[in-house]
Amino acid sequence: MTLKQSKEMARKAFKALDDKKAKDVRILDISSVSVLADYFLIASGANKNQVQAMVDNVEEELHKAGFTPKQIEGYQTANWVLLDYGDIIIHVFDEENRLFYDLERIWRDGTLIQAEDLNSEI
Repeated sequence: MTLKQSKEMARKAFKALDDKKAKDVRILDISSVSVLADYFLIASGANKNQVQAMVDNVEEELHKAGFTPKQIEGYQTANWVLLDYGDIIIHVFDEENRLFYDLERIWRDGTLIQAEDLNSEI
């Protein structure tokens, strides 16, 4: 997948999260610090139902665009759901677990980007 495609996937995932009122969505460009993925999206939901609704919406919107997840972990408990799309990895937390795992600190070498930056051409 090209960087342009992963940027487009990240843009669609951000919009899907935002449509379900995700809290504090962070987009990290980790392409220069890891071979795992190009982007991490990290978001919080207020409760299990919201977390699952956010995940369902991301899956639906990315599926419509032709993207299939390699793996989804944690959906049933919904305290940390990981959606692995290869070049982007989406982490949806409840608020307590987001604070506990603090992925933003662990991946601080990545570049925090704004949602508007996903709309620019590469």
